[in-house]
Amino acid sequence: MTQNMATETAFFSADETALAERFLRDGYVILPAEDAAALTRIQRAAASAAAAHLGLDLDDDATTFLDTVHETTDVAGLNDLRLAVIRSLLGEPWLRPAYFSLARGAIGALCGNELAMQRGMGLSVQLPGDTSSLLPLHADVWDGDSPFELVLWTPLVDAMKTKSMFIAPLARDRDIQAGMHAHQSGSVEQFFETIRDQIVFLDVPYGSVLLFSQTLMHGNRVNEEATTRWSLNCRFKSLLSPYADKKIGEFFEPITLRPATRMGSDYRLPRGFDE
Repeated sequence: MTQNMATETAFFSADETALAERFLRDGYVILPAEDAAALTRIQRAAASAAAAHLGLDLDDDATTFLDTVHETTDVAGLNDLRLAVIRSLLGEPWLRPAYFSLARGAIGALCGNELAMQRGMGLSVQLPGDTSSLLPLHADVWDGDSPFELVLWTPLVDAMKTKSMFIAPLARDRDIQAGMHAHQSGSVEQFFETIRDQIVFLDVPYGSVLLFSQTLMHGNRVNEEATTRWSLNCRFKSLLSPYADKKIGEFFEPITLRPATRMGSDYRLPRGFDE
């Protein structure tokens, strides 16, 4: 959809326009969390759930506990730990509103003010040297996601280099995807090696969030850093934009339905008149 940018930007604030330009240039933005207290609460809840699962005491330093969890667990116990933590988090009624608050303004500026939010949430825990927790190069739209979705990716510890995720910035991504057919006989890993110099690992320090379009290719590699990665992810989309395989009421639910939309959705024209 192409519009006259001068006309379009006249309806947005200067901050919204600058954010939109960054997103449309790269396909992602890294921003300070809008609600630092909510992020602290989420991090603390994740660390408390992990400590309880492992039978450990948690001191005041949740960051260090999460960073060094590989000292008290191993790959064999990793999935059980991850499931215990995400179940505990999703059992908290405050979690999803708190998670949304981390980027409420930015999501509104990039996606709209009438939103659908993923009903669940993803948690990644990647120990140093772990080869079992890899997410190969992909774009979510290849597997039934709508191109209108936005992912809010939030590290609970500093995420950098291979302890973070990689992404293909927008300008490179579109060219790479356009030429993918030439590599269809090879493996995903072989294809990744051909584009390795065109992807970037994103440095997202704790206290910041990443918003990205899941039309972009992304993934992760073996964590070669000395500490453990913890990150949460959740999808948002404009409520009335097109859906793909993941539908409203199944995968998504409305979170900011406005009164006029609610009233309009409920309205039915009068019937029963003679034709």
